[in-house]
Order: sequence, then C-alpha cells, then structure tokens
Amino acid sequence: MKRTFSRTIATLALTALGILPACHSLQGSKSAENETAKKGLPNEPDVTFQDLQGKNVTLASYRGKAVLVNFWATWCEPCKIEIPGLIQLQNKYADKGFTILGVAMDDEGKKVVEPYVQNQKFDVDGQKLTMNYPIVLGNEEIAQKFGGLIGFPTSVLISRDGKVVKRIIGLVNQDTLEKDIRGLL
Repeated sequence: MKRTFSRTIATLALTALGILPACHSLQGSKSAENETAKKGLPNEPDVTFQDLQGKNVTLASYRGKAVLVNFWATWCEPCKIEIPGLIQLQNKYADKGFTILGVAMDDEGKKVVEPYVQNQKFDVDGQKLTMNYPIVLGNEEIAQKFGGLIGFPTSVLISRDGKVVKRIIGLVNQDTLEKDIRGLL
C-alpha cells in the first residue's frame, strides 16, 4: 500500500512537471513514433523473458507473427486504461497472425503480476474480461534492449520478419495501431 501510494505521488509529480509524457498522453507520442521511423531499431532485440509459469520465452519464438510488445505495470493507471483495447485487438487479430506480448515491469514481479492477471477484469464491449494475451516478466535489462523506457505504457510493434516498425510512448491510438497491425498482416 505504501509503495503504491509513493508511486502514485511520484507519477503525479512527474506528470505535472511534464517529465513523464507516457502518463498523460492519450494518443501516444507522435515524436516517439517518428523517431523510430527515422533512426529505427532495425531488428527485434535478442531477448528472453520469463513467463508466469517460470518458463523462458524468447521474442524470436514469435517470429512469423506481428507482435506488439507492451511494457506495463499493475500500478500504472494509463496502462489500465489501455488494456481493454489491447484485449479487443488480441480477440480480433490473434487468428490472423498477430499477438500482444505484455511485459509486466512491476518490481515485485510474479507475486503481484500473477494475481492481477488472473483476477483483474476489464470492461470490453460490456463484458468483464481478463487479459487474454501472453504476459511475461520484464526488468531494466530487458527494457534497455528495447531502447529504454521513460514511462508506461510503452509499446513496440514488430513485423512478422522481426523488424521494429513503431515505438509508442504513452497510450496507443487504437485506430492508428489497428491500421498498422492490418498493414503487417
């Protein structure tokens, strides 16, 4: 409780100062999207995650699918706003060669992430649903392989052949993201 309160205060303070754009952006960061297009991250990073069952999962194992790597945390309010839309995208495009890979960045790891994923329900088109896409645990070392994070949520869209297509800092623009996904399928 104390840690969550401290994070909330810190997030609010950074947002007020304009230091943490991801926490106040409702449409994603256009400059972040354009920056990736200009300098690019040519290939997906060589990274191994651990899933909630303790098994190793490589990003390369998703090759052949378009993947949205979504860095989030259980305490992140903008992440909670974004999740219902991600559930919709997973429902709509999973059978067409797309998946979302949720990378939970909570310091406490599995002990807070697993119960959250199992129990937290989100309103999706009038239904209460849990997260329907793979969730893995992240850390600072993994985040650095994706170019580092300045806030949550941060998403990285990767093509079927492992090329980084877009980096979005802040909430994704659902319509734009869906158009990008369709373009990769």
